[in-house]
Amino acid sequence: MFSRVSGARFRAARFLLGAVVASSLVGCASSLPPAPPLAADAEYNYVLGAGDSVNIVVWRNPELSMSVPIRPDGKITTPLVEDLVAQGKDTSTLARDIEKELAKFIREPVVTVIATSFSGPYSEQIRVVGEASEPRILPYNQKMTLLDVMIAVGGLTEFADGNSATILRTGEGNKQYSVRIKDLIKRGDVSANVEMRPGDVLIIPQSWF
Repeated sequence: MFSRVSGARFRAARFLLGAVVASSLVGCASSLPPAPPLAADAEYNYVLGAGDSVNIVVWRNPELSMSVPIRPDGKITTPLVEDLVAQGKDTSTLARDIEKELAKFIREPVVTVIATSFSGPYSEQIRVVGEASEPRILPYNQKMTLLDVMIAVGGLTEFADGNSATILRTGEGNKQYSVRIKDLIKRGDVSANVEMRPGDVLIIPQSWF
């Protein structure tokens, strides 16, 4: 008898604690400003990151042309060029850097670099945590929206409190914004769709009710 009563009291206390925590999270999210609908930078230029692959074409030198991955340390190695930093550069800048290295061995090299797979630098990736069906890290794309992100992660779980979700915007000193994911994907409210920025973290809390 005692154990049944104690167990019931424990479950009641745990439920009450969960309700208090949930209400505080909802209050915190509701006190945040809504995310601005437009966030993309018109001057945004994709830069390479670890995990990307690039195709390097050296004009009139097919033996020096090849496709290589950018290693986890952010560098690439090609014939005649060892351990050249690629991460954080756009393809044009990387091409000019390769030309400088090759100029030590061949006359007036002309290099073209083409990105063939895209992860982007660590600092620009979009992270989705919490009650998404498939929480994951996504490469940032120009004009990427909240809806694009939710499609990529398979939507919300049945336990998600989508309208209490927040965006942590690292590009603005970790400023937080509220977003209404449930209204967007469950009710089709397109006014709840907002643009993402490089480095955003989307946090989706659990609903306790």
